[in-house]
Amino acid sequence: MKYGESTFDILYLVFAIATGVYLLKKQQSKLDRYMGLAALILGCGDAFHLVPRVLNYFVNADFTVALGVGKFVTSITMTIFYLYMYHIYLTNYKKSENKFLTWVLYGLSIVRIALCLLPQNQWLQNESSVTWGIIRNVPFVILGCIIVVLYYNVRNEDAFFKRIWLYVLLSFLFYIPVAVGASIVPMLGMLMLPKTICYILILVAFIKKSQR
Repeated sequence: MKYGESTFDILYLVFAIATGVYLLKKQQSKLDRYMGLAALILGCGDAFHLVPRVLNYFVNADFTVALGVGKFVTSITMTIFYLYMYHIYLTNYKKSENKFLTWVLYGLSIVRIALCLLPQNQWLQNESSVTWGIIRNVPFVILGCIIVVLYYNVRNEDAFFKRIWLYVLLSFLFYIPVAVGASIVPMLGMLMLPKTICYILILVAFIKKSQR
């Protein structure tokens, strides 16, 4: 299992970061830049968690702090990733920015990040209570739901992005049980695999869109 999971994690990180670099280097439009930054933030952020996780399988050392810090960093970068998904939506579909909605999304992101910074999360111990797992993810889930609705409403307007809403929805459905209950039922951590596949599908959509 450790070889299969480790190989998958490494290939995912390489693909995500390479996608970000490719899109930023290509950068023929503002949309390419947003997609590239989103992909790069996704890959680099996840690396903070996945690299220690892979090393933990093969190196005889205590990775408790590294794994905890990795989860913290990923919590922040994932929040930023979804803000980029909002700006990708505005740019791709040429939507006029709704100032109120923008404030709501950024407000939810700030609250989410602030909650992640609190010591009650016990990142350095790589453990967190179910209560705090729920609290810090409430604004994040609301943010995700808004992104799902936005992309769902325009699903028929762009063939490349028509399933983005579904990938985001599924990623949250796989993520929530892990974030809330993995400390009690470790096997729930296996749901991170299909969650990651959803992100890969989003990145594939980015690449196809850039090659239009």
